[in-house]
Amino acid sequence: MRILITGGAGFIGCHTCARFAKKGAEVVAFDNLSRRGSCSNADWLKREHAVRIIQGDIRHSADLEACFLSEGPFDAVIHLAAQVAVTTSVTNPREDFDINALGTFNVLEAARAQNPHPVMLYASTNKVYGGMEDIVVVEDEDRYRYRDLPAGIPVSYRLDFHSPYGCSKGAADQYVRDYSRIYGIPTVVLRQSCIYGTRQFGIEDQGWVAWFVIAAVFQHPIVIYGNGKQVRDVLYVEDLVNAYEQAIDRRDQVAGRIFNIGGGPDYALSIWKEFGPLLENLLGRKIPVSYSDWRPGDQPVYISDITETRTKLGWEPRIKPAEGIRNLYDWVLENKDLVAQELGFR
Repeated sequence: MRILITGGAGFIGCHTCARFAKKGAEVVAFDNLSRRGSCSNADWLKREHAVRIIQGDIRHSADLEACFLSEGPFDAVIHLAAQVAVTTSVTNPREDFDINALGTFNVLEAARAQNPHPVMLYASTNKVYGGMEDIVVVEDEDRYRYRDLPAGIPVSYRLDFHSPYGCSKGAADQYVRDYSRIYGIPTVVLRQSCIYGTRQFGIEDQGWVAWFVIAAVFQHPIVIYGNGKQVRDVLYVEDLVNAYEQAIDRRDQVAGRIFNIGGGPDYALSIWKEFGPLLENLLGRKIPVSYSDWRPGDQPVYISDITETRTKLGWEPRIKPAEGIRNLYDWVLENKDLVAQELGFR
């Protein structure tokens, strides 16, 4: 199998490249190498997994056409390249649109031009569900919870794009779905929740699990926006890649479908009231934090309903938060010089 992975040198991308390379696939990573950690990830992929790195930008259709011409044909395309921060989308909506909406359109067009079409997976986001203001949320001592949705938000929940990021990812989400209906490209949309794991160079605006771990290890200030009771269903990156494998293996059965991919209710925790003690147990000390105002549009709780994902995709998460966070913590300790270099710590 020959696989193209856009954003292949990013956090999720490098794990995806490594997994498929280990399985014997010919893997091509397409990446503009602009994000922190991408160059070191690319070097690691070349050195350890013989992944071919093509430097290019999904905003430029000519780059993708050249890649498909020189490196294809591809059996599968996993489209991960994206602008991933809500805050960045607010300050620079044009760039956000060009990467997430136009970039995805360019990938779709390149896949449409190939005959036969490759199966294409798209990494969407739970942000396409918006603020979910109609859902009743209850505040408990350490967390928020849905009053009437114990399984979480179903994939059938209405789309309600908030923020330029939600709009750009939501537009791409629907384009990918429609290219399956109109052009027969076997696409699968995966609406991902909070993904975390090793080789994640998290910062305050994006990648909160990794950022809290890194900041605690390096004793950098941690600011909690809100009261720390906000709940997210976290998912370890290796579990996510398992879902990619399942989607490709079952492409004939799931083409054209959309799935929620997250930890679900059993893998949900509040971002500091419950996450903080886990981290403090690893460090063996208290972690000082400060509190600030809620960020605009921040959801008090988001949990994916993965019932349909279990039944149709044959997938479920396996690495519990305590184990995954420990893996990430150990990796940060073992790679402190690399983390400091990539994040500009002195």
